[in-house]
Amino acid sequence: GILSIEQLISRVGVIGVTFMALLSGFGAVNCPYTYMSYFLRNVTDADILALERRLLQTMDMIVSKKKRIAVAHRTMFQRGEVHNKPTGFWGMIRSVTTSVAGSENLSLIQQEVDALEELSRQLFLETADLHATKERIEYSKTFQGKYFNFLGYFFSIYCVWKIFMATINIVFDRVGKTDPVTRGIEITVNYLGIQFDVKFWSQHISFILVGIIIVTSIRGLLITLTKFFYAISSSKSSNVIVLLLAQIMGMYFVSSVLLIRMSMPLEYRTIITEVLGEL
Repeated sequence: GILSIEQLISRVGVIGVTFMALLSGFGAVNCPYTYMSYFLRNVTDADILALERRLLQTMDMIVSKKKRIAVAHRTMFQRGEVHNKPTGFWGMIRSVTTSVAGSENLSLIQQEVDALEELSRQLFLETADLHATKERIEYSKTFQGKYFNFLGYFFSIYCVWKIFMATINIVFDRVGKTDPVTRGIEITVNYLGIQFDVKFWSQHISFILVGIIIVTSIRGLLITLTKFFYAISSSKSSNVIVLLLAQIMGMYFVSSVLLIRMSMPLEYRTIITEVLGEL
């Protein structure tokens, strides 16, 4: 029926899986780019010092030009060219011959100040980016940084493998019978020719891998949504945002259960399929 759990989960799953695909596509590119040392550009202290020196020189030029503008305004004020409007024919002639040139110079200097301020903003952003890159380089040398670097390579290979297998399954309209962990262990054991309990260890490794995927994906979702809601939240929209967050988390959880079946051994996958229906 239309109110059966299979129908409801299938409709929720369409939206949730699409949402997860967008987030996974972003995360598959952003996470390795953030943590893998391969994508880090080489930044030295000399580069940072040179850019900071340029920024300081630009700020000095801005200060000096603004000082010239302030001195010119003070001079004009002392001469009475600001508040005292020239009266009479000779006053108009004198204002045209004296103050117009000064005003043109001031407008030219103000344009230079605006250009220098825009340059200073760009230099400041570039300096901050170099400092952040330098911190990432220092972090990559720590034990935790090397750990994340290894995970970046591992999950990049895993992601490419999943894309390849998903493409084959879509093209040939087939459903995989073996989860990736079990398949990988079987290939390794057969290639090395060692005695290994594939069934026992594949279950534990599969559940550990699935747990890592669930925790990291939900954590990444919450961090991303928190940043987004902080940007748009207000005292009037807080209840709506909480409701929207609950709906998104519900769809995300249902979609996670639907998609994670393919990473589990067959007997556990069958249990979830019996609960959710033949989706």
